[in-house]
Amino acid sequence: MPSVTHRSSRGRRSINEINMVPFIDVMLVLLIIFMVTAPLITTGVVDLPSVGKSQLRPASVIEIIVGSDEKLRLRVDPQEPVGVALAQLAARVREKQAGHDDVPVVISADRSVRYEAVVRVMDTLQRAGVRRVGLSVKQAAN
Repeated sequence: MPSVTHRSSRGRRSINEINMVPFIDVMLVLLIIFMVTAPLITTGVVDLPSVGKSQLRPASVIEIIVGSDEKLRLRVDPQEPVGVALAQLAARVREKQAGHDDVPVVISADRSVRYEAVVRVMDTLQRAGVRRVGLSVKQAAN
């Protein structure tokens, strides 16, 4: 009978672990890079306008007043406010601007007015191409 040799199954065992050393090395290098570059990053400065800080008041201002009953009134500086319908608002504002598109339009609304009424006024003016439309704010007493 021929001799049969049994070979031992001493092969390589698979390792089911992840080698963490390269991962830790990469993380330490990234940490050092961020620590060095963080102080060098400059933040941008944005100068936002604040309420009540305007230096010069325009010569003429068109004011649209939205009353608590949501009726609209139109006032040009010293004059008394005149009632106006929403449908004629854009035409009246254009008439008061008299070709000067840089004349500002300010919307003043009562505290109890629904937001939708103010948005309708703004939308009407925007669709008519009126520029420089703003909202009037009341400063709180300190």
